[in-house]
Amino acid sequence: MNTTYDVIISGAGPVGLFLACELALANCTVLVLEKAEDAQSPLKQMPFGIRGLSAPTIAALDRRGLLDQLEVPKRVKNPFGHVASAQAGHFAGIPFLHGDIDTSQWPQRLPHSLISELAELEAVLTRRALELGVAIQRGVAVSGATQDADGVAVTAGGQAFAGRWLVGCDGARSVVRKAGGFTFEGTEPEFTGYTLKADFADPDKLPPGRNVTANGMYFQSQPGYLAMQDFDGGAFHQTGEAVTLAHAQAVLRRISHTDVTISALHVASTWTDRARQATSYRNGRMLLAGDAAHIHSPLGGQGLNLGIGDAANLGWKLAATIRGDAPAGLLDTYHAERHPVGARVLDWSRAQVAVMRPTPEGRALRAIFEDLLKTRDGASYIAGRVWGIAELARDGELSGVRRAS
Repeated sequence: MNTTYDVIISGAGPVGLFLACELALANCTVLVLEKAEDAQSPLKQMPFGIRGLSAPTIAALDRRGLLDQLEVPKRVKNPFGHVASAQAGHFAGIPFLHGDIDTSQWPQRLPHSLISELAELEAVLTRRALELGVAIQRGVAVSGATQDADGVAVTAGGQAFAGRWLVGCDGARSVVRKAGGFTFEGTEPEFTGYTLKADFADPDKLPPGRNVTANGMYFQSQPGYLAMQDFDGGAFHQTGEAVTLAHAQAVLRRISHTDVTISALHVASTWTDRARQATSYRNGRMLLAGDAAHIHSPLGGQGLNLGIGDAANLGWKLAATIRGDAPAGLLDTYHAERHPVGARVLDWSRAQVAVMRPTPEGRALRAIFEDLLKTRDGASYIAGRVWGIAELARDGELSGVRRAS
């Protein structure tokens, strides 16, 4: 504890790293603590690591000169030439097409959406953070934290660290959230989701793309890369058990209504549609951002973008508070502005689950949405929500108008 940092950040994912860069740009001293020793993991590699970047995220990266450093968007920025029949995205697995979207109502100089590779995004943000003087320690997991009126004391990896502020960007199981006594409220899951990389003895039995059945959904993005949703109330995920080949095969056969055989299972993880949100994003000198503040299913790829939005909003406000030139109550506007955005995304996730339920009610809703997404108004509305157009408009960034840094 020889050094007292202005801000300690728990978590070196994109949200924690982007926040660190924002704070360092304002000459704050920042320490990032990350439990993983290696930034790489199998689930961050393509195609598991592919993420959609929304309009607000694209604007934030562009504002900081980071967008041009990403190679993946340059390669797949326009994978289908935006031909009318190309899929632009989906809602509950129901595609909407480029040709059905009226983008003329959203004038701006930047793309409305891009595809990025999570591993590359983290590498770019890590490089920028180090250039700005951010201290990053990997393999150092935060295990506890306390605070008083003057600062925070953090224990991590058997060491003690001191800071004036602590921000939890440490994911759904956030230690900072628990140590800070934050209340985390929401709804319980309806399904266990599976992400698999596997070899199949008979791959022709599984059609490519997204397939909704009477028992759930399975999606094959590329040969051997599979996602499944089993509406078991999240029971298997909550056991914490590892996914075995036998279990994955049994679930896949039941959902797909085939006798497909998995010959090898290389990577497997589970997730759910549990939707919870901290009732406050600040408790004294502790704050939350990203998945530490809100969790939901990854349907529609909203999590990364929501977290980057948190970091962009919090960074300059916390920096101004540290410098002492923030107006009274400025830091409290972080919660006031970002909590409603998070609540809308959680409801967006819940709505998709309702449409995907393998029930008569779910199938009825799905039929209605399939019709709506074939209309120009319906596709434009859904695309605008998925791409964060409304949030961009609230931030005054449409038509190339940028908010002051």
